[in-house]
Amino acid sequence: MSAVRAQTDGAGPSHRVLAQAAEWYALLQSGDATDADRLRWRAWLDEAAEHAQAWRHVEDISQAFHGLQAAPDPRGAAQGLWEVDARTRQRRRALGGLAAVAASCALGWTAWQDGRPRRLLLANWADHRTGIGETREILLSDGTRVWLNTGSAFNQVYDARQRLLQLVAGEMLIETAPEARRPFVAETPHGSMQALGTRYTVWLDGDETLLAVYEGAVRVRNRAGDSVQIEAGRQLRYGAHSLGETLPADAAREAWRRQVLIAQDISLAEVVAQLGRYRRGHLGVAPEVADLRVFGSFPLQDTDEVLDMLAKALPLRIQRTLPWWVTIEPAGS
Repeated sequence: MSAVRAQTDGAGPSHRVLAQAAEWYALLQSGDATDADRLRWRAWLDEAAEHAQAWRHVEDISQAFHGLQAAPDPRGAAQGLWEVDARTRQRRRALGGLAAVAASCALGWTAWQDGRPRRLLLANWADHRTGIGETREILLSDGTRVWLNTGSAFNQVYDARQRLLQLVAGEMLIETAPEARRPFVAETPHGSMQALGTRYTVWLDGDETLLAVYEGAVRVRNRAGDSVQIEAGRQLRYGAHSLGETLPADAAREAWRRQVLIAQDISLAEVVAQLGRYRRGHLGVAPEVADLRVFGSFPLQDTDEVLDMLAKALPLRIQRTLPWWVTIEPAGS
């Protein structure tokens, strides 16, 4: 299960209704709820379709945490599941051979267009991946270095003609090793990016790819065949059938490699959206404080510490309704 993105007053249940649903869930699970409480909850649930939608959202997240919560050592249980899964994938690849891997990659690349669930499945089977809150450095056989951000995955295709990385989910920072014989290309569902002696980040952000170039240059070609070359110090957000405006590269975008989130006059909502990528469960922010401006550097290895830091620096209150349901409210609310 991946992190839930910050909830503001956009699509779906409002922040207020989600908070109510979480409070009802916490009460009903506490063992202290009375028959009168249950009748009031049922009346609230039946009051509006938005209430039922919010309740399902809370249930979905909470049920995903139930198995780990019930374990004597939740952190150890999660690590054990990860290790078993890694061994299983390794055995399957050994039994399947190159033909099975090639077939799954071909099927998966096409299925990418079908949405997030399949993308998550592909990430689970990728050659290289990270869990939620994890970052990792990978040294490839040609000397290229790749850093994977939280909840990210890519497949690697190296042969006599090419060096190809297919980003399945999340974000990667690449430092390409020079080699004249084989071009180096990174792909997403939206297009391909050929490196020209380069250090750059690629982020698969919903229906678009964000490319930021820090050294060298990258030649971009989207699925529609439109192309553009992005020079060092510039970035581009593009889709399968569109090329966005080329803008100055955000230097803070590669700070995650050092497990740091740099906020340079960005909204609290943006900070929360980034933090949500590094933690499991729901992280919400009330619309009343979503536009507060944030400055500073924050340690991504401990998102709870970041929340406490924000509460000390800004007029905020951190509401921890459940271990996996945290919201940021105005101070004094």
